[in-house]
Amino acid sequence: QVQLVESGGGLVQPGGSLRLSCAASASMFNMRAMGWYRQAPGKEREVVATITRYGVPNSADSVKGRFTISRDNAKNTLYLQMNSLKPDDTAVYYCNADTFGGQYWGKGTLVTVSS
Repeated sequence: QVQLVESGGGLVQPGGSLRLSCAASASMFNMRAMGWYRQAPGKEREVVATITRYGVPNSADSVKGRFTISRDNAKNTLYLQMNSLKPDDTAVYYCNADTFGGQYWGKGTLVTVSS
């Protein structure tokens, strides 16, 4: 079992920045990949960005150049730096861990981009 706890969400104005964190209860060295997903009201959950156990990142076209995913294996923490936020980025953001024992999800943190 892996527990994931997200933090860092909140209300931000368009053009602003936020950094999300995801604290994992188990060593991230054992995870094949980790990622951030989001679900906006009335929409399906979608991938935002992922990073492999070797640190190779990938991100959705909609956030390329604005969001950066990173991981600190020593702290067992995953990050998502979000810059130039837009109202369309408003969603609940979820942390995901893809382990050899299965997939795990956090409970999510709400990001609201509004003036």
